[in-house]
Amino acid sequence: MIERQFVAQKIKVFQIEEYISKTLKGVGHSHIKMQRTPLGEKIIIFASRPGLIVGRKGANIKTLTKQLKKRFNLENPQIEISEVTDINANAKIVAERISSSLERFGSNRFKGIMHKTMDDCLRSGILGIEIILSGKIPSSRARSWRVYGGYLKKCGDIAISQVQLAYSTANLKTGSIGIKVRLMTKDVILPDDIKVLEKEIPKEIDEKAEEMVEEIEEAPETKEEPVEDKKKKAAPKKKETKKKEPKKKSEKKDEK
Repeated sequence: MIERQFVAQKIKVFQIEEYISKTLKGVGHSHIKMQRTPLGEKIIIFASRPGLIVGRKGANIKTLTKQLKKRFNLENPQIEISEVTDINANAKIVAERISSSLERFGSNRFKGIMHKTMDDCLRSGILGIEIILSGKIPSSRARSWRVYGGYLKKCGDIAISQVQLAYSTANLKTGSIGIKVRLMTKDVILPDDIKVLEKEIPKEIDEKAEEMVEEIEEAPETKEEPVEDKKKKAAPKKKETKKKEPKKKSEKKDEK
């Protein structure tokens, strides 16, 4: 029973996030966080343009709270807005920017929009980005266009947990265009990124090394002998052997 409650709560949070993203389109909505408090449910909306969410005298927030209360049976929903500082390091905001610019300028300038957003993101300091547009651009036949830059992981645990993935759609006269953005920020710690730490040498060893260097410099220079003289001195002397004289015939007879 407890597991079902947790699952139902997660589904509810997902539905609320989906509803907020649809209602707040074009505001630079990133994601939401839901917290339970004694007063009621606290919903934190992360967006790049918080002024558009608030509206004049907080009119937009009031209507949003009423809609959330009726639709999802929330007791006392409290909405807070936090501004996203780095726009280019958020995949959802980047995808929304591409969709809004495509709806504004049309599909004729889709390549320029893709390359401009990629350059802006790479200049901000992210490690890598990939943008894929799929739809009837620029002709009547549907196809996909891909632009990528930097270093982006495609496999392993980092590609699942650390790489941001976002989808968006741009509704044009010719049809709807699907936008897919994959992004890896500079905060990601890669397993193959190794740093060698320099060990500090203690002062005693450093002082001893300096003294040894000074002693070697102060020592008198000795003249080295040439290599040929050394070899001559090192070579051992040969022993003189006397040649035996042949014995005479008379001596041979005596021996017999």
